Amino acid sequence: MTPDAARAPAAGRPPLHILMHPADNVAIVANDGGLGPGSVLSTGLVLREKVPQGHKVALVDIPEGGAVRRYDVPIGYALKDIPAGSWVHERLLRLPEARRLEDLPMATRGATAVEPLHGYTFEGYRNPDGSVGTRNILAITQSVQCVAGVTRFAVERIKALLLPKYPNVDDVVALEHAYGCGVAIDAPDAVIPIRTLRNISLNPNFGGEVMVVSLGCEKLQPERLLPPGSIPIADARGEDAGLDVVCLQDEAHVGFLSMVDSIVRQAEVHLERLNRRRRETVPASELVVGVQCGGSDAFSGVTANPAVGFCTDLLVRAGATVMFSETTEVRDGVAQLTARAATPELARAIVREMAWYDEYLKRGSVDRSANTTPGNKKGGLANIVEKAMGSIVKSGSVPITGVLAPGEKATHKGLYYAATPASDFICGTLQLAAGMNLHVFTTGRGTPYGLAEVPVIKVATRSDLARRWHDLMDLDAGSIAEGRATIEQVGWELFRLMLDVASGRRRTWAEQWKLANQLVLFNPAPVT
Repeated sequence: MTPDAARAPAAGRPPLHILMHPADNVAIVANDGGLGPGSVLSTGLVLREKVPQGHKVALVDIPEGGAVRRYDVPIGYALKDIPAGSWVHERLLRLPEARRLEDLPMATRGATAVEPLHGYTFEGYRNPDGSVGTRNILAITQSVQCVAGVTRFAVERIKALLLPKYPNVDDVVALEHAYGCGVAIDAPDAVIPIRTLRNISLNPNFGGEVMVVSLGCEKLQPERLLPPGSIPIADARGEDAGLDVVCLQDEAHVGFLSMVDSIVRQAEVHLERLNRRRRETVPASELVVGVQCGGSDAFSGVTANPAVGFCTDLLVRAGATVMFSETTEVRDGVAQLTARAATPELARAIVREMAWYDEYLKRGSVDRSANTTPGNKKGGLANIVEKAMGSIVKSGSVPITGVLAPGEKATHKGLYYAATPASDFICGTLQLAAGMNLHVFTTGRGTPYGLAEVPVIKVATRSDLARRWHDLMDLDAGSIAEGRATIEQVGWELFRLMLDVASGRRRTWAEQWKLANQLVLFNPAPVT
């Protein structure tokens, strides 16, 4: 990446463009507000028309049918002649065909050892099974959406009446979702939402305190959701008291407040145990980090995502676990991923997940191009290929040592491809199920996204967004485009911020404002 005139002052800045690769024939305009016709780039190129910030300008004449290259990748083919200095947008491009899933480079880079990074720690909650939490939260699982209103009322009462008595507990959250009944519970793909909810209930931030609110008549019975032997933290404590379930249809409940009182009474048992947890110094290798982007723009692949990718490499070098996801947003980089797989078996697993998702989209009569949003396009992303090239860099450069199907849990350290839809809410939910204890979320257009279950660090791709949303963004990566910092510097800044947030020394803005999106379970099975 070579920002033109990168170190010019912010005020009165000359025309700036960012070229991602010397072979590219387009660059993006970096100036706030874009550039008008007649603007002269440092190369001498004169703009023929207004080009908005983040959008592409043709650096040379591109003939009809010619490849438009960014990241040294054809992101589309010109539908007509595009003169040099013109604005290159989606309506001028034909989307390339998706890369076939045959004849891919399979583990061609091999399991190259990375240089270890020693000496970094954070203050976390170590659980009896060896997992580590970054927060100390009582999570109340729900086996069906029907109980959500009652549970929500009870949680508010718990927070008001009980939580002040237990100062070492950070929060009480209801794991609300829209599943549990009215679904084909035995369909093959029903395993996805069931294991997702099960694994979220066992997230390390919850300390093994599993409590379920059930209606009683739902298809997803608590014993099916959490069968015997499925709660490893409780097993490690030597407990065998069975599953703690409050069933609202139990005959002992007479009236609404009776149900609420039962939930509150059982919650106090778990709060007492959670309150005995204490932070202790643990190595950075105990971090389980999910990386994600939402509200992406053309700067995502220039600033925030490359900085996250650099930080991903640092984390893996420190022995931590990192997962990247969003299948449709990495599909066009599948050859990069299969080449980086540590083994041919892992490369085949990546192909398996991509092929499954291709078929899933085909059943809905859409393809990967349905991913790109109006906001993505307004921010300069012409199509899914360009978006994918900017998204995939969050995964860094280290070998991929694990592949997870939706809802599965990570079982070892290193870099995972965790297959998920690109939907912010579904992706975050599935990464929680994988065991994530810290979340990093990049955005260019801006989104107040958050999760109640883990801290979410928000990284702005542009300094203008970071300034306007100063009390929502935790880190400004726009300094990279403006030449005030390098990718490496912002990557290190993010790494240190993550250790502070994981330790509880820093609260993210989403935590401070208590901004949290609901869990959204991925259910590709039929609804009956």
